[in-house]
Amino acid sequence: MISGINNDNDLEFIERELQEREKSNNLRQLNSVYPKDAVTVIKNGKSLINFSSNDYLGLSKHPKIIAASQDYLNQYGTGSTASRLVTGTYDIHEKLEQKLAKLCGKESALLFNTGFQANTTIIPTLVNQQSLILCDRLIHSSLLQGILLSKAQWKRYKHNDLNHLDKLLQKAILQGYNRILIVTETVFSMEGDRSDVDALIQLSQQYNTLLYLDDAHALGIMGEKGMGLTANKSGIDISLGTFGKAIGSFGAFITTSKLMRDYLINCCPGFIYTTALPPAVIGSIDAAFDIIPRLDQERKYLLQQVNYVQNKLKNLGYQVLNSNSPIIPVIIGDEMQALNLSQYLEKNGILATAIRPPTVPKNTARIRLVLSSQHQPEHINYLIDLLQQYHEF
Repeated sequence: MISGINNDNDLEFIERELQEREKSNNLRQLNSVYPKDAVTVIKNGKSLINFSSNDYLGLSKHPKIIAASQDYLNQYGTGSTASRLVTGTYDIHEKLEQKLAKLCGKESALLFNTGFQANTTIIPTLVNQQSLILCDRLIHSSLLQGILLSKAQWKRYKHNDLNHLDKLLQKAILQGYNRILIVTETVFSMEGDRSDVDALIQLSQQYNTLLYLDDAHALGIMGEKGMGLTANKSGIDISLGTFGKAIGSFGAFITTSKLMRDYLINCCPGFIYTTALPPAVIGSIDAAFDIIPRLDQERKYLLQQVNYVQNKLKNLGYQVLNSNSPIIPVIIGDEMQALNLSQYLEKNGILATAIRPPTVPKNTARIRLVLSSQHQPEHINYLIDLLQQYHEF
């Protein structure tokens, strides 16, 4: 007799998982905040300086961007009402794609609803079981999920170690794969460091591979006029940018060739079968890209503050990764200690979230400090003073 599933315990695996996470200090909970301005939130009735947001330029609160979003809402309504291939392509979608392609110095662009959606659906559209993907060991979860969904064979190279990537490529070209895809980020979301984009392009061309670069955390704050580290560079098959970070809005896009764009429109499920971005979002993005090229002084100030904070924290004895972006990881190691530091900062008016495994590798729990061009010197010095006091306890 075949024993059936015990329906009384069909959710026991969920309880076990949550209990295990709580035991290891890795149980996550949602905590709501109210965004008072670009760098201040209200949480549980208390005002906190926000050092965890990816709003690197404070554009989510920019009055011209808000006004443009409201204008598009009034003109086009609340939703796009359908997928792009049905009736969801409005003139504003196409105009924005053309604008993005021109600003980034690429042949074409294509909008997606989120960066996670784009990464998980584009990668499986590019490769199959006869393909090989080579990726950096520390790529974002969305890229990793796309790789797993692709069913391609895959290998990781050591973080930012292009000599290791070169060795893997030398072996791979002798093994009969139908195509090889290199996947990485330009700025790593949890480490704050950068890839060598030019060297990646050179390797991709040398071994005749496809190259997929996630430029999400560079767009808006790096490259010429803030257009990212992949802008105006040939040899990149797909570059992904997102609007939910420095752009201050929501959604994502890729820049690519017209041929690749046509292919994805016809073959990429995550593009074909989802409702298009709503008009208010398109309006905010369009306005942001009128402003971003003029923010060179804000970008300069932001990177100066990054260097200042890093040097101060290192002098205090903190283990700070060598970031060259607004992301400054302060490595604590133990999950509970990272939580304790985060709670201490919050008690004293600073929101700085603890990042724990599995988001980051074991024993590397951290406070992921994120700076904005809207953080004033007094905000930053207050943060440093608190960290000094905590370190001296």
